[in-house]
Amino acid sequence: MIFITIDRSQSISLTQQIYDQVRNGILEKQLKEGEKLPSSRELAGTIGVSRNIVLEAYERLIAEGYLEVRPKAGTFVALGTSLSFVERPMRKDTPKKAEDEKKTYIDFKAGNPAIDYFPRKKWAQITKEICLHSSESVFGYGEAAGMKELKDALVDYLKRVRGVQCRAEQIFITSGATQGLKLITEMLGKDNKSIAVEDPVTDEMRNIFTFSNAKIIPVPVDENGINPNSLPEQSPSFVFVIPSHQFPLGGILSIQRRLQLIEYAKRMNCYIVEDDYDSEFTYEGAPVPSIQGIAPNHVIYVGTFSKILSPGLRIGYVILPEELVDSFEQIKWFSDRHTSSLEQLVLAQFIREGYLDRHVRKMKKIYKEKRERLVSAIQQNFQGATIIGKSAGMHLVVEIPGVDFCPTFIHKMEHSGVKVYPIEQYSLVKGKHRERIVMGYGGLTLEEIEKGVLLLRKTIESNRKSIF
Repeated sequence: MIFITIDRSQSISLTQQIYDQVRNGILEKQLKEGEKLPSSRELAGTIGVSRNIVLEAYERLIAEGYLEVRPKAGTFVALGTSLSFVERPMRKDTPKKAEDEKKTYIDFKAGNPAIDYFPRKKWAQITKEICLHSSESVFGYGEAAGMKELKDALVDYLKRVRGVQCRAEQIFITSGATQGLKLITEMLGKDNKSIAVEDPVTDEMRNIFTFSNAKIIPVPVDENGINPNSLPEQSPSFVFVIPSHQFPLGGILSIQRRLQLIEYAKRMNCYIVEDDYDSEFTYEGAPVPSIQGIAPNHVIYVGTFSKILSPGLRIGYVILPEELVDSFEQIKWFSDRHTSSLEQLVLAQFIREGYLDRHVRKMKKIYKEKRERLVSAIQQNFQGATIIGKSAGMHLVVEIPGVDFCPTFIHKMEHSGVKVYPIEQYSLVKGKHRERIVMGYGGLTLEEIEKGVLLLRKTIESNRKSIF
């Protein structure tokens, strides 16, 4: 026999409280198999609830097999319902992730867009229209490759702004560029196949490649992008490049190097994977067109709206050569069935009606002002510093002679109120970029930028003996 108690101050219903206590009593052998339970009327009177509440709890336990009713005898604990051991929930104290803790520093993280400028009002308006006026099929399962409306909009948009050549059937909508690159690697680079990768490169990409057990071949990058003369002599499954604004060094790949890269891919019978994550934001001259537009049969083009609009909008896309479409479609279907149809339709209308173009024009002005403020602050506070990277994107690279941005010093800076990111963190071959840091400015205010640079200078000066 167990004692059942009722706590009316809890948010859990009385029926659920009775059910839980009887069920746990059976599993933990406080109530033995074959033991008779009090009648519903008796139990209700004992604990001070209505009989219907007890009946509801008993009926659920009977339906699930914990209890059985014997005619003219009563309600009993069913046979085979107790565990041979008592299992308690495991509690493990896990360290808090950095993002879970309240930030007490100015974070110069690259790739963080100014989400406070996200066009909420227009996005909400279009979303409402789509929900109210779309056919019922939109709320069902969609195609793994993505909605035709968005793919058609992308064909026109990417041809106009990036020089991409493709048909809608070659486009696959993904949950951000990350999923796209993961699926490409799964299709081409798994099982110890080699991938030629820019060095340095974002750690996110490096982790995707290594997770698939691919062999990474680092290819040196300078201020002008990847050096084709350093590509491996044996054919890799693909070459991963960020030609329009290399991350982290910020270089833009010249047309000469682009052509060399294409010739290499043709000669080696491999593919170029072109990550085009923030090419819309170029502040001096026009953006350089994509490599895909020159060699669509040898280039897999990857893009995302995380940097243009918001990371919360998990929509990216992959554009494939015709011969890879069927293979990729199968992998995409097994990955997540399809990307949110409603968000795809909202984005399609957002593009068709010109709102994306307007948003990009607006953000270019905002990011350009932030970049200029950051450049000015660096020049004022660090006379010997060199700024690396073209006037594009949402980050730049700063080289401060004599300063070793090792993990210990980075940790000290966080405690001083500023966080920057050493290039060494992204390097495959270590030791070449100790004096260089990445400073992103997209998600910071002008005041935070100036204050952050000042804190950086003060921290360096206060630790001069240990870092020079």
